[in-house]
Amino acid sequence: MHGYTIKAVIFRYLLLCVGLAIMALGVAFSIRASLGTSPISSVPYVISLISPLSVGTATILMHCVFILIQIFILRRRYELIQLMQLPVALIFGFMCDFALWMLQGVSYGSYLQQWLLCLIGIVLVAIGVFLEVSADVVVLAGEGVSLAICKVLPIRFSSMKVIFDVTLVLIACVLGFGFTGSLQGVREGTIAAAVLVGMLVRAISKRKDALQRRFRKNDGRHG
Repeated sequence: MHGYTIKAVIFRYLLLCVGLAIMALGVAFSIRASLGTSPISSVPYVISLISPLSVGTATILMHCVFILIQIFILRRRYELIQLMQLPVALIFGFMCDFALWMLQGVSYGSYLQQWLLCLIGIVLVAIGVFLEVSADVVVLAGEGVSLAICKVLPIRFSSMKVIFDVTLVLIACVLGFGFTGSLQGVREGTIAAAVLVGMLVRAISKRKDALQRRFRKNDGRHG
């Protein structure tokens, strides 16, 4: 956080928390839609079905595993500041459980309504991811694993992220079939989330950049 004032640092962490809250709400909507969760929440959701753990607790444990994987991959190159991923994981996990509790009365009566809930979830996750990235303080442990692998292997982050998400979905499928005999947490909504979240984040980023250029132009005109 070199070069930032205390006020700027506080603002960035608040922005991160807002982003995590919106993302957690998006995850909750996708779960309530019953069309499959986003890749990053697919494993915690399946674990919540086959164990006494809640989605939030499973999310926290999964992120702890991700942190250990980063340490194993990077070894001496691992930066201690990345341990901030642990409190971020705790906050995100608790927020997921709280959001699911908030939406426990949400239901649907048709396949169309399921898609409506799913799309709301996708949009919210995209907004949350955008705010998390914009805060530029610490990434979630999942992204941290992808970044760590990119540091030791000649692979682009965008490609590694796709591989990572596909791996999570496959793990969720194996857990679902292994413990329940059926596919759990992975459906058409999972594919939609995998495709649309990234597209929406890019669209929001472009819109933000365009607005910033416009404001700068107006400031110059009036100055």
